[in-house]
Amino acid sequence: MEGKVISLTGNVCDIYFEDEIPKIFEALKIELEEKTIYLETQKQLDEHTVRALALGFLQDVKPGQKVKRLYSSLKTPVGEKVLGRVLNVFGEPIDEKEADFDQYEEIHKNSPSISKQSEKIKVYETGIKIIDLLAPFIMGGKVGLFGGAGVGKTVLLMEFIYKTIALYQGISIFAGVGERVREGHELYNEMIKAKVMDKTVMVFGQMNEAPGVRYLTPLTALTICEHFRDKEKKNVLLLIDNIYRFIQAGQEVSTLLGRIPSRVGYQPTLSNEIASIEERITSTKNGSITSVQAVYVPADDMTDPGVTSVFTHLDTSIILSRQRAAQGFYPAMDPLLSHSKLLDPYIVGSEHYEIAKAVKETLSKYKELQDIIAMLGIEQLSPQDRKIVMRARKLEKFLTQPFFVTQEFTGRKGKNVSLKDTILGCKKILSGEMDDVDEQSFYMIGSIDEITI
Repeated sequence: MEGKVISLTGNVCDIYFEDEIPKIFEALKIELEEKTIYLETQKQLDEHTVRALALGFLQDVKPGQKVKRLYSSLKTPVGEKVLGRVLNVFGEPIDEKEADFDQYEEIHKNSPSISKQSEKIKVYETGIKIIDLLAPFIMGGKVGLFGGAGVGKTVLLMEFIYKTIALYQGISIFAGVGERVREGHELYNEMIKAKVMDKTVMVFGQMNEAPGVRYLTPLTALTICEHFRDKEKKNVLLLIDNIYRFIQAGQEVSTLLGRIPSRVGYQPTLSNEIASIEERITSTKNGSITSVQAVYVPADDMTDPGVTSVFTHLDTSIILSRQRAAQGFYPAMDPLLSHSKLLDPYIVGSEHYEIAKAVKETLSKYKELQDIIAMLGIEQLSPQDRKIVMRARKLEKFLTQPFFVTQEFTGRKGKNVSLKDTILGCKKILSGEMDDVDEQSFYMIGSIDEITI
């Protein structure tokens, strides 16, 4: 059954249907000579007219143009055949290889019911010292990487992909929301070089594409994840870079649809849009989706409504600090601001909890003493405080780590450190066992055993 375009405004068009009108989120298409434009129904204006958002640009479309119904929401290919592929939001390959897919699923779904969700809490070890110790991940949990431009969000995401596949033999799905073409190309080449592309799926909604495309990118990636979790019973890592660009795309879509803006110009449906994605990311009795989401922080303002709307859904928040990056501490995670709901003695065990608490206390005390050191010098501190400063500096350096994905730039071989070795290393530093070792020996090493006393 066909409709026809009756008005066009930017990326939105009103379409008239003689009989039954499409449902909300139903996909439509306009076939032109040289391309096909997909649309998604957003509003039912009356019994004959719908307002649809174009997932492309409408320059060549004129009023009166015929529109076809697809009788379902957009579909994406799923299953083993999508592994190693690079797709766009419509599930079409953009890696110049044949589309030989045989299973498809709709991208708009409800979250699993509570009865199907798993209540087990299991630690997801990343092999990155500072994260495993101070902000551990939950298997099937949601992790936010917060930071401004250039503090290492994408590098950290790439390292997670490498670790998931190399260490856990898992599957990772990467959603590039509003990615620059250069970033996507670099990431693709890195994955091939690291020999992990065959267990990865990449979905891109590029920066130069229509807002509707960028807005739907996480949903396409999430649908592929859900298939691996529910049908193949696998543990999946979903990486979204950048969830803030999804919020921005939603803002553009909202403006195009004529909604009145809310706080700081954000869309009035902001909380609902974030929840529609976040609630689908969960563990079920079959498998889990662990999600790591990079969150751009505009002007480094953590109180921005877009940033705070994501915060409420997260189990672990990793705050990346520009100051730490400038000091050469990589990963540039702020150990005092970052936190995890999992850091509880009943979940991680009393030893891990006590060591993490002692590390935070030592680093916090060092932060307090920094002003005195800057004004009067370290000699003016009491012997006890001097000891705290010395150990804190060693802890800071010990919690740095060379990454596998940066080997060729830094010349340092990537290290994977078990949680047990991280706890042991911190224990030795805090107890004073390493007081005679020069602090520079702790920088960019793996486990404490690499230091020869």
